[in-house]
Amino acid sequence: MGIKIKHARKTELLMNDSIKNLFKEGIQVKVNGSLWLQAGGIHFFGPGPVELLERINETGSINAAAKEMKMSYKKAWELVNTLNQQMKAPVVIPQTGGEKGGGSTLTSEAMQLIQYHREMRQRFAAFLENETRLLNQ
Repeated sequence: MGIKIKHARKTELLMNDSIKNLFKEGIQVKVNGSLWLQAGGIHFFGPGPVELLERINETGSINAAAKEMKMSYKKAWELVNTLNQQMKAPVVIPQTGGEKGGGSTLTSEAMQLIQYHREMRQRFAAFLENETRLLNQ
């Protein structure tokens, strides 16, 4: 464990020495980024699809979720379809017709993906904050 701490400190010093001196004095730098899962070069799960899934869960409808996000139904359907294609089992189950005009439900896999993304974003945010802190020490 002591080796890891020494390595982390050495990395911290190298990073501070390597680029910090390139910035103008007094400038505050923020490290930023976005997280996506991709397969075959195609982004299929990130902030937009997460929000869409959450809204589908709340509204029970791809169409209603898309409207809340000011997104076309076609775009929402493409996101859902792309996501479903990457999974062993669908994460959104559309139900057509019926008295209430159909709707959509999320599977337990969708809820697991949403939770994974939340946790991954927390770890990523901690990483970004640490990198920002290192650059501004």
